[in-house]
Amino acid sequence: VRDAMMAASPSAAGGFTVSGLSVRKSEQIADLIDLFSKTQYRAKEVSPRVEAIEKRCLELFDRDYKYSIISNYSGEVCGHYPRQIVFLEYESTEVDRDRDRFESTVQISKLQDLVSRSKMARCRGRFVCPVILYNGKHICRSATLAGWGELYGRTGYNYIFSGGSDDTWTEPEEVPEDDPAVRNGESQLFDKVRGHDIKLLRYLSVRYICDLMVENKKVKFGLNVTSSEKVDKAQRYADFTLLSVPYPGCEFFKDYKDRDYTAEGLVFNWNQDFVDAPLTIPARFSQNLNIDWTRYQSWDLVEQTQNYLKLLLHIINSDDDSGLLVHCISGWDRTPLFVSLLRLSLWADGAVHANLEPAEILYLTIAYDWFLFGHMLPDRLSKGEEIFFFCFNFLKHIVSEKFSAVRKQRRKNSHFKDSDFTVEDLCRLSTSTCSETQRLPLNPRDRKESLVTRLCSLPSERQARLEAVREIFLAAYSSTVGLRSSAPSPSGAISGLLEQFARGVGLRGSNAIV
Repeated sequence: VRDAMMAASPSAAGGFTVSGLSVRKSEQIADLIDLFSKTQYRAKEVSPRVEAIEKRCLELFDRDYKYSIISNYSGEVCGHYPRQIVFLEYESTEVDRDRDRFESTVQISKLQDLVSRSKMARCRGRFVCPVILYNGKHICRSATLAGWGELYGRTGYNYIFSGGSDDTWTEPEEVPEDDPAVRNGESQLFDKVRGHDIKLLRYLSVRYICDLMVENKKVKFGLNVTSSEKVDKAQRYADFTLLSVPYPGCEFFKDYKDRDYTAEGLVFNWNQDFVDAPLTIPARFSQNLNIDWTRYQSWDLVEQTQNYLKLLLHIINSDDDSGLLVHCISGWDRTPLFVSLLRLSLWADGAVHANLEPAEILYLTIAYDWFLFGHMLPDRLSKGEEIFFFCFNFLKHIVSEKFSAVRKQRRKNSHFKDSDFTVEDLCRLSTSTCSETQRLPLNPRDRKESLVTRLCSLPSERQARLEAVREIFLAAYSSTVGLRSSAPSPSGAISGLLEQFARGVGLRGSNAIV
């Protein structure tokens, strides 16, 4: 079978063996991307094809976790969240997998009630939702806080026209900001809805909130449509650790596409009028990563994404038991980008979804993190905003052990005991001492191949895992959506990137490379 379909179990050399089953799983990913590129998921409009995707996600979660379900069957909580929202309880053992019942770690009825009450607090009703469980901590996603424009508009619409049911596609009504009734009632309403949001965050033991917005408030038609925890006037979120980590929105990824899908050297324009949110990170996180955060506006898209991912991994590896919330404005572009990178990075370390193969973890993150959470891929593709493709192609930039969340065991009883050494460190050490080694008068028959040499010549398991996921993705994307350059590429970079996978994959499509 073809080289690009390495998607089974790790081999002794760190690569992946191939089987007919792996090819079938890769074809399922191609089918998934094909549907995703033509349809936006809505909980009220589910076809048998989408039902099969929902079922498959539950099967993949079930491989490693015991979980409960937050019900959203008709989209009553959020119209573009999964109908069956997975609340991961804990990692399951072999004994656990044989049991149909388990003792929940929370009161699921209380969680359901908190979700229903808190949905009004956030843009488009996209409430705080746990999606990854790591070391007992919940990594959550959401939209940002609803501003008074959206909040009043949506509340009035629901009351008059839909008996209180949520319609997140409604535009906010024009409500004069200087209306005395608005001013007098604003604080009371915000206290109520944001109070429910805070209760949900605390119930999920979330302490850290990373806001990816490049603005403090989103302004639309002259209204403050959305807000953010970082500018809440009443300081309701003062007990949480707030991090402002501004990251370009989906429009910026049109520039990525127009540069022949090259992220190196692509720098966001921080001087635009709407960009008013500075990078703000607590000292205890910013000081431990060997990153000069003052230079963030000079980083290209690769360095910025790498450094933000390092920050998120550092936060979830902190010594407390607190969870993390990641959000942008609506929570369906930048948010799934970093949720997917977190899930895949942790999986590559063996820290989450330990029993999933590369094709399976890829299916799960495309289906659950992107499709079932309402990402508008057809719209983004029509505009050339290739953030979805960027996410999985970016895996080549995080294969290094520097992005590993697994803490290295320190060597005891040696003069290296105060340092953490990775394979990369040993490779550098072997290179630096090579000249000294060559001077040793070794007898040829006594020479043995170094641990160091072999380690340097082979990819790490993390690297092999992430490269396998990326290769499967590129093959499936090539056979379905394909990449389209805005202008002919003299170097043939676009064709070179995907054609190598399209040729030998067995996934044939009419739109492979244009």
